Amino acid sequence: MGMGMSTALASIDCVLVRPQHPGNIGSAARALRTMGMSRLLLVAPRRFPDAEANALAAGADALLDAAPVHATLDTALVGCTLALGLSARRRGVSLDELDPRAGAARAFAHAAAGGRVALLFGNERTGLENDELARCHAMVRIPSVDDFSSLNLAQAVQLMAYELRLCALAAAPVAPMDATDPPAELREVETFFVHLWQTLDAIDF
Repeated sequence: MGMGMSTALASIDCVLVRPQHPGNIGSAARALRTMGMSRLLLVAPRRFPDAEANALAAGADALLDAAPVHATLDTALVGCTLALGLSARRRGVSLDELDPRAGAARAFAHAAAGGRVALLFGNERTGLENDELARCHAMVRIPSVDDFSSLNLAQAVQLMAYELRLCALAAAPVAPMDATDPPAELREVETFFVHLWQTLDAIDF
């Protein structure tokens, strides 16, 4: 049986691998919170906890407080059944390459089916190393321009969180229309406005 929208998103971990700047950790937490995601994991951060992270989280402090800090990527991936690695560059690894929309669709479908997903983001200077990507099932590459391809870490997190939010919204059930109170026909709406303007004119509004 598939999971609900919020349950599926709660089964997707955002894993920041060796982040250098605490501000980016806070901004990533904010990005996740705005899209209804709640799982942030850190692998060997240079500085955390840190006041700058909390300042840039802008109210998403609960995600920072709950974020586990792992010494190694291997421990962060315990329990994970699908790992997708984000990379700005094509790497010399034999992995399927997905764009963010396809990557989010694969991640959400896997989580909705009961799996545990990890989205891996490398550090600000070098991104994910090849041995870190080798732990992934596929690579997600954001199709930025070739001569200026590197996004800020939090921007990449925001982009993926947004695509996952779209997947969640598309999967959400649509409330059935109330048969006892059907929407007005266009002709009825037009008649209402004609009557409204006549009434307003009559009272010199």
